[in-house]
Amino acid sequence: MRNVAALTQRELAANFLSPVAYVVALVFLVATGHLFMTSTLVEGGEASIRPMLNGMAWMLVFAIPLLTMRVLADEFASGTIETLMTAPVTDVEVIIGKFLGVFVYYAALLAATFVYVVLLFRYGGTDAGVVLYGYVGMLLLGGLYVAVGVFASALTRHQLVAAILAMGVLSLLSLVVDAFAAWRGGSWRTVLGYVNILHQFGDFSKGLVDTRSIVFFISGTLFFLFLAVKVLESRRWR
Repeated sequence: MRNVAALTQRELAANFLSPVAYVVALVFLVATGHLFMTSTLVEGGEASIRPMLNGMAWMLVFAIPLLTMRVLADEFASGTIETLMTAPVTDVEVIIGKFLGVFVYYAALLAATFVYVVLLFRYGGTDAGVVLYGYVGMLLLGGLYVAVGVFASALTRHQLVAAILAMGVLSLLSLVVDAFAAWRGGSWRTVLGYVNILHQFGDFSKGLVDTRSIVFFISGTLFFLFLAVKVLESRRWR
């Protein structure tokens, strides 16, 4: 655990010193504020946090890959991966440390949106349970997105390629499968709906908790972290 904590702290510090991370945070928070003002606090409309959460989930398909693109790709490009691989740490510890470093930064970014929740309670009124479950869903969603990003970063030494790969996988598991399900219909809609990330998140944004969705996000996160570990192990023996 000491190794994981040290790696997490190292990765978190790198995020807070990265200009890209600050640009992503700025754009994300500005866009979230726009969503809040145009879709949540609408005069004469229902003051619901659901549109803002759904919009945030869409934005993260492109935002989180920009946060994760450097976690391993930069190590490969700079050659510091050799030092890391000869240190007394395992591949699992490296991946978990990298994952937690970005995830904690994402959680801090998510916490910054609580100001909108405070305004919603103050001026619009809403169900605390809906907000709670919505943010739990955002954490689970972010965990899966970060795991995909770490996996993509382990595949290449080029940060831009890592970001594009992660965006491609996340788009495939959300936008593409949704379009294909609508086109095919029938039993395909049920099957593809289960692997659709945004579909699984939909219940959380409504204030509902489905154990199948929780299992989906946790198992998906573990699966992509497992793949990242295997990719790192394969690089160790090249």
